[in-house]
Amino acid sequence: MSAVVRTPEPPAAVTGRPRSAGRGSRWWVVRVLVLATGLVGLSAGGGLGPRHYAEEGLTPVAGAGWLLLLAGLIASAWATISILRATRRRWWPLIIALLLVASYLLLWTLGQAVAASYTPRPALGGRTPADLGMTYQDVTFSSSDGVELAGWYVPARNGAAVALMHGAGSTRTAVLEHAAVLVEHGYGVLLFDARGHGESAGRGMDFGWYGESDASGAVDFLTRQPDVSPESIALLGVSMGGEEAIGAAGADDRVDAVVAEGATNRVASDKGYLEAYGARGDLQQRVDHVTYWLTDLLTDAPEPDSLQRSLAIATGRRDPTSFLLITAGNVPDEAHAARYVQRASPEDVQTWTVPYAGHTKALEAAPTEWEERVITFLDESLAGTGQ
Repeated sequence: MSAVVRTPEPPAAVTGRPRSAGRGSRWWVVRVLVLATGLVGLSAGGGLGPRHYAEEGLTPVAGAGWLLLLAGLIASAWATISILRATRRRWWPLIIALLLVASYLLLWTLGQAVAASYTPRPALGGRTPADLGMTYQDVTFSSSDGVELAGWYVPARNGAAVALMHGAGSTRTAVLEHAAVLVEHGYGVLLFDARGHGESAGRGMDFGWYGESDASGAVDFLTRQPDVSPESIALLGVSMGGEEAIGAAGADDRVDAVVAEGATNRVASDKGYLEAYGARGDLQQRVDHVTYWLTDLLTDAPEPDSLQRSLAIATGRRDPTSFLLITAGNVPDEAHAARYVQRASPEDVQTWTVPYAGHTKALEAAPTEWEERVITFLDESLAGTGQ
């Protein structure tokens, strides 16, 4: 029997990628999109859910935040596992490192922007000026853009008054002890809740971008009081309130003096003080620029001038505003920020670093010196009206 020799047919021409390769590429796109969506959800949910739940309970906003957080966690975990399974083990350390960096950057930028733009409303609490021996009035007044703000007013005995501005996530009760010192020396005090805080209307904003409008309303209120000279009005703020007070002085020439404690930043250019940290500080500034850019997209609040520019405007007038910047010894960034802001007008700005003090704890750490320094500064700045 003769063998039959079959000539193999030539392979068919390849006209494109194998079907499996195309499907594999599409799966990579799906994985990356799911991962990116998951990280965005994780960051946005982290900025909403936990904080709103802690402050307000299970509200619709808190619930939505927790759902976003959970969905983002599930999606990013699935995508990460899928990506690792599709790659060789030797690449795993690099992939995991990149994912951790991406997660950190999104949480720091988008998460912080969401948290600052959609803040919960802190409750006022039960303390009042009466608990510290002050006789006060419940008052309401409008910000310059028409938002109703709530506060307490203790009339002046020396013709001068100070509006007190609290920090983010707190209310006017946080500055009761500061008010008591001022009242003892004859100053009138207006303690008020920033919008979206305590009993004030409106939507809060943790970077204090509504501060100029709120402070302008406070100054309007004080100028209408028969016990207050319009030429003897000061602002005293802590943390966010300190930053708002500096900004308000730049926007409103009726502010004669500012005491700002723990003020560091409210816009990207304020982070110039990070130059003190060299390359690390430069990298942080670039990241923070993204944070503030995202914040500007998320909020209707007008982005204010930098602290340095506001101070330069306030001290550049014919009748310059005086500034006392108080910083915490245990928070080096505060001293760096104060020196950076002070460059705008060194002769009109005093600084005081309180040894061993924490953020906004200067009065608690050094009560006698705080009283002496602040009252002396106000007496000298407000035309010597203090008693």
